Amino acid sequence: MYLNRFVNGQGKYIDDIKMDNMLYMAIARSPYAHARIKNIKGGLNSSELKAYYTLDDHAMREPVLAIDEVNYVGQCVAAFFSENRYEAEDLVNTLEVDYEPLDAVASIDEALKHPPVRHGMKDNIMETEEIGKKFSEKDIDFDLKVSDSIFMDRVLANPMETRGIVADYRDGVLNVYISSQSVHRMKAGIMKALNLPEDKVNVYHVDTGGAFGLKALLFPEYIIACYASMKYKRPVKWIETRTEHLQSAHAGRGIMADITLYAKKDGRITGLDGTVYLDSGAYYADADKVDMGNVVHEVTGPYFIENAHLTAKYVLTNKSLNGYYRGAGKPEASIIMERMIDLLADRLNMDIADIRLKNATEKPFKSPLGLDMNYPTKPFLEAALKHFDYYNLSKKEKLGISLFILDEDTAPGESCRIHVKDGRVHVYFGGDVSGQGHELFTQEILSNEFGIDKNLISLEYDDTVTLKDGTGTWGSRSGITHTSVLMKTAEIIKNDVIKKFGKYDSKLLLENEFNEYYYYKIDYNANSVNFNMVSCDINDINSIKVYAYYDLGKVINRKNVLGSIHGGSLQAISETLCETMRYSDDGQLITNNIADAGLLTADRIPEFNIELVENPSEFPSKAKGIGESPMIGIPSALARSIELQTKKRVTKFPIDDLKLFNKCMD
Repeated sequence: MYLNRFVNGQGKYIDDIKMDNMLYMAIARSPYAHARIKNIKGGLNSSELKAYYTLDDHAMREPVLAIDEVNYVGQCVAAFFSENRYEAEDLVNTLEVDYEPLDAVASIDEALKHPPVRHGMKDNIMETEEIGKKFSEKDIDFDLKVSDSIFMDRVLANPMETRGIVADYRDGVLNVYISSQSVHRMKAGIMKALNLPEDKVNVYHVDTGGAFGLKALLFPEYIIACYASMKYKRPVKWIETRTEHLQSAHAGRGIMADITLYAKKDGRITGLDGTVYLDSGAYYADADKVDMGNVVHEVTGPYFIENAHLTAKYVLTNKSLNGYYRGAGKPEASIIMERMIDLLADRLNMDIADIRLKNATEKPFKSPLGLDMNYPTKPFLEAALKHFDYYNLSKKEKLGISLFILDEDTAPGESCRIHVKDGRVHVYFGGDVSGQGHELFTQEILSNEFGIDKNLISLEYDDTVTLKDGTGTWGSRSGITHTSVLMKTAEIIKNDVIKKFGKYDSKLLLENEFNEYYYYKIDYNANSVNFNMVSCDINDINSIKVYAYYDLGKVINRKNVLGSIHGGSLQAISETLCETMRYSDDGQLITNNIADAGLLTADRIPEFNIELVENPSEFPSKAKGIGESPMIGIPSALARSIELQTKKRVTKFPIDDLKLFNKCMD
């Protein structure tokens, strides 16, 4: 069992790395949400290191160390180094900074009303985009329209292991060990930030104690540590504290949407229009375009809506930057659409299932916003409702439902290397592993492909030396990309055996050495249709029941899939009821410790009724994605179940109900 080494203390995480002559890094951070730096003395600061860390050369990108002003609490101001971590932390207190506090804004609402907080801007809108085709009311056929504002507060990924890095510059090459979801993305960012050639940077993956999207991103501390290692010609280690994580790691969600649906009296939606605002935080981040892109392109969901237009606005606030959180815009899109279609159903006095059946697609359809639905959604919804006996069950339970598209980030594909040596099979993926169970499907697939014992198969740490290219692990992609490239690479290895010996035999495989690399290219994002149904009793927070009807394509390892659904469901319930990042009006972080963040624990796991549907995909493994599905489908369904009991419409996430919050925290 691959988990045994973790249970036995044999894992290798960033903080387990020990090197001779190592320096420990500590960061001095801004105590202000917005202030001018009048004078600074001490540590490594921007007077020496002026660099930026985003892959995109955006005018509003963040410097790795604050230049002239700070724009959020926790921003990196200076770095200190010592051979002892505690001494490095003590040195932070020697920094001398003369701050001049300035006005700050801490919410989308306030930013839209407040004068610009950044010099040279006319307002606090960093960027505006138009998606879809504009239309006027006279252009479409409708009998009524419904409008509402939906708000999702920020949620921060809180993996058990915080961020960390070891940078080791020796013999003219920078070797980086990092807790990440993509060593190749980290390498590209480090090369760009420090202007280093490709052959002078190697990045190595180690065990990663959770990620949830956060560790797909590059951060200022990584660049500072790399620069310091090059400067001092010594290894430099930085391990983030939980307080630093809450202050400065990039949080997801943070969306406000003003939406109008146009419809006929029979419930058929004929148009969607509105504006979506993203809380970008204090600077542009690489995650901005991905998060907002997923929201605006997927907001029509699984429905046949021929007229749709959205305005996207990126809003500057004095908070840490926007980042990825499990789903990265997809849950937000589903919450917006499903909450609006429930509102329309109430306005027309229609059943929430009937109105979805009225609008679900009967053939493949590309929405005006760009979502390409590969499969008809109406037959799938009909099957899900029948399976759970929805119409009878809804008479007994306060049910919310959610029909949604899981858009899987399969493009541009993934890489794999299989090295057979000394009687063992060693596997390397271009997408880093962070606890999703890649080891399980790797052993299962290769055991079948090669006809060998699972115990002879090892999934190794990947790096940018062994694999010349690679993508990453995120976006419900691994079940498709990693399994498929694994099968394609295994096929090449088997053909090598046949070419050498005239036949394939597992004994011949293991008695010889074979080493093959393959990049399986996919030039589009696949997708699948999924359904959730949720009921609860608001007087008993432990009464939540989650019904899931998910299309997995081909289930490769059922236990692994169920584990992903269970964990994702608890996260979805958590962010619906109580999990968020709270700030004061002047931008000070109120969520100062993990207990205040509102995370639910395993004893809050709901009751499940799960049906895994197998409609094989077009990929070699026949699989489809799953990782983000609970995060997309559960929040809006749970919100509906709650509002049926409170008789108060839910438009804010987490749900703005102090009694519910207190029950979560009991």
